[in-house]
Amino acid sequence: MAIPEFETLAYEEADGVATVTLNRPDVHNAFNSLMQRELHTLWRALRRHDDVRCVVLTGAGEKAFCTGIDRMEQMGGEGESTFDADDAIGSGATPFMFNDPGDNIGPKSCDLWKPVIAAVNGIACGGAFYMLGEVEFIIAAESATFFDPHVTYGMTAAFEPIHMSGIMPFTEIMRISLLGNYERMSAQRAYDIGMVSEVAPPGELMARATWAAEAIASQPALAIEGTVRAIWGARELGGRQALNLGYAYVAMGTNRDSIAEGQKAFESGKRIDWRLR
Repeated sequence: MAIPEFETLAYEEADGVATVTLNRPDVHNAFNSLMQRELHTLWRALRRHDDVRCVVLTGAGEKAFCTGIDRMEQMGGEGESTFDADDAIGSGATPFMFNDPGDNIGPKSCDLWKPVIAAVNGIACGGAFYMLGEVEFIIAAESATFFDPHVTYGMTAAFEPIHMSGIMPFTEIMRISLLGNYERMSAQRAYDIGMVSEVAPPGELMARATWAAEAIASQPALAIEGTVRAIWGARELGGRQALNLGYAYVAMGTNRDSIAEGQKAFESGKRIDWRLR
C-alpha cells in the first residue's frame, strides 16, 4: 500500500520504521485544518501498511515539536486558510454537536495500534498534547519544554490535560494547566515525573528515537501490537476489566506465525546487544 503525499507532513520509512514530521516550522508546527485531515489520513493508512511496524513522530526544525492549533486560521486571524466548514468548533445547531479540532490527530483516535514514539525537539504545548497523550512513550531533547496556554487566553483546558492525565501525576497536570503561560516544564522535570522516558543530549534525539523504533520493529509485529492494545486497555479500563480482557488480547495478538518467528530468533542463539537506560 502506498502512503499518499502530504503538504503539512514529511514522511520517510526505512527498516520497518516510519518517521512522520509535522512540517510547518514557520508557525512552530501548529496544526491547521489541512494538517488535521492529513494526520487522520496518515494514521488510518498506516493501519494497513504492513511494511511499517513502528512510527517516530517529531516536528520540523529545532524550536518546536508542536504549539497546538493554528490560531491565525481557526480563531479568526488573517492569513491563508485551509479551513473547511465541517472543521468549525461547535458547528452544529446545538451545543451537543461539537467538533473538537484535535479529534483525529492522535494515532489511537484513528484506531492505529502500531507503536508510536514521540521525539520532542522543542516547545510542545496546548494541542500538542492530543498527540503526546496517544503515543507509547516520549523521548525529549534537553531543550524541550512543555506548557498549556489555554487559561491565559481565556479558554478552559480540558481535552489536552485529559489526554495527558494518563502519563502525568494529578498535581503536575493540574499545575501545568492552571499556570498557563507563566511556567514551562523542562525535559528533565518531565523525565523526573515519568512523563518522558528519556532525555537526549544535543544532537542525539532522532538517533535515540530511531534506535528504539528499529528495535521494536525488529520483533514479531502481531505480538507488539497485541501488547500495545492490552496495555492501553489497562489504562482505559479498570484493572479487573483489563485482566478479564487479557485472554482476548493474547488470543488476538498471538498466532503460529508469530510464535514461529519468535522461536526462530530464540533458536538462532544470536546475542542481542542490549542497552542499559
